Amino acid sequence: MTSQPPTRPRVKIYWLNESRAQRIVWLLEELGLDYDVEVFYRDENMQAPPEMRKVHPLGKSPVVTLSFPNPADPAKQKEVVLAESGVIAQYLTEHFSHGRTLLPKRYHDGQEGQVGGETDAWLRYQYFLQYPEGSLMPQVLVGLILGILKSSKIPFFIRPITSSVADKMFAAFLIPELIHHLDFLESQLATSPDNGNYLCGNHLTTADILMSFPLQLVRERGAAIHDGKGKGKLADKYLKVFAYLRRLEEEPGYKRAEAKIRELEKSKGQT
Repeated sequence: MTSQPPTRPRVKIYWLNESRAQRIVWLLEELGLDYDVEVFYRDENMQAPPEMRKVHPLGKSPVVTLSFPNPADPAKQKEVVLAESGVIAQYLTEHFSHGRTLLPKRYHDGQEGQVGGETDAWLRYQYFLQYPEGSLMPQVLVGLILGILKSSKIPFFIRPITSSVADKMFAAFLIPELIHHLDFLESQLATSPDNGNYLCGNHLTTADILMSFPLQLVRERGAAIHDGKGKGKLADKYLKVFAYLRRLEEEPGYKRAEAKIRELEKSKGQT
């Protein structure tokens, strides 16, 4: 008995500028799903507007809603609300990636359903669905917060003190942590299954899509940070990581998502 493709729902993404939501736009492009976008913009303090809380109590982005006929009452619509990037990405990929390689093969032939029968690519995929938000983004967010201590948001007469504290935190904690993560990612790319150019093998997966945003922030905020020993910039040391990021940004689906976001921003009068 063959499984039937799922009903294709009406998809809506609630998009906040400078947020993780762009990755979900990219994923929707890769899945070939039609979708609508409702755009929100951060205030002068980089906070989401209160209207976001009407979509989800935490007022965070991304949030995706899926609307489709209710099997119990076809005259009515059923709505599924998804929040958290990893949850959204996993749900959409598992239901709508039929015929695509965004989801690696789970089991080795002849070992279907067996504990330990999973492929290396699938095990990596499961890990890297969680890693961007669970392990890497917290370090990036610490860097963003420390950057505020050195910015014009801090009154000038105490900024020398807060800047000094931030510099010490960068040196003692953040830079070593970033280096640790980049060493790890460099080794993962060097040992990708089947000598692939992606984290889980030869094909782009949803895990790669999720990795794009934190790595872009690392490049933007940390590419000029030395390795703590005066031996060069991160971008010069981690050639595989930053080549991988450039490769992601050359993906056709990524470019379509970028074009979609630019179009939305233009229509809203944003530059």
